[in-house]
Amino acid sequence: MKKRKKILKLSARHSLVGWIFMLPWTIGFVIFFAYPLIQSVVFSLNKVVITAQGRKMNYVGSGNFADIFTKDAAFVERLSNFLVELILELPLIIVFSLVIAILLNQKVKCKGLFRTLFFLPIIVVSGPVLNMLLNTGSTTIPLIEQYGVYDAISGFLPSYLQQPVQTLFSELLLILWYSGVPTLIFFAGLQKIDASLYEAAYMDGASSWVSFWKIVLPSMRGMILIGCIYVTVFLATSEINDVIILIRDYMLNVNKGFGISAAMSWIYSLCILAAIGLCYLLFGHERKTKVKHSYMTKSEIRRYQNAKKKKS
Repeated sequence: MKKRKKILKLSARHSLVGWIFMLPWTIGFVIFFAYPLIQSVVFSLNKVVITAQGRKMNYVGSGNFADIFTKDAAFVERLSNFLVELILELPLIIVFSLVIAILLNQKVKCKGLFRTLFFLPIIVVSGPVLNMLLNTGSTTIPLIEQYGVYDAISGFLPSYLQQPVQTLFSELLLILWYSGVPTLIFFAGLQKIDASLYEAAYMDGASSWVSFWKIVLPSMRGMILIGCIYVTVFLATSEINDVIILIRDYMLNVNKGFGISAAMSWIYSLCILAAIGLCYLLFGHERKTKVKHSYMTKSEIRRYQNAKKKKS
């Protein structure tokens, strides 16, 4: 009985220590996240008016959400443009980051320098620096516009894709700058792949292209999912995002106010969650394959040993 009491006391102490360590995070979560989240839900269901006496709220239910889709064409247009741009930009950033990570994973000198160069734009291009680059046109490629690439593209694409594709080319350098963090994520994932898998594939006669599809991509599914989620959230919360700018402007507008902006924020958040859910459906589930046990014959063992001798 005494031993059980001591064990219970010890477990109670451990749980108490755990709660003490979690207490600062819990307080911060309640004050800076949970409370504003609940407040935004209340605002989205009310018409909020700021007066000299304070804040007044009139309950309108789903009226704010109905007004957004029936009376406000600007938000719907910007939201649809952002979603189309996300569909175009996300694969470009992920593919470019994966290619750069594979190149950096090769046996090259000054790996740390190249990793720093690819990650440096993420630190430099932020806040006022990013706005200055956009205003001066430093994120565009003048040759694309000079040789009439925009006009050639607009002739083959439907009307609803012309503007997103034009924006994609006009901000191509900026989009490639966003690939710094995904490149580091993919580089870390490539280093965790066991080298014996490449050796076994080489012994079976597989080329580098086959090894990429059969070894690299299946092993990188989790990292690709993390990269997709990061890029989606990063683009959705960017300072140059037109949807974020519109919500911020409506929040300070006398005619719109906090109610409309809160409702827009919730619609926008649900769209981002849907995009993340789609990424999870594509890369989150691993295919279950039946593993067949195979044993090497004597001739295969000799070939493997001779190949190792040639390498050494």
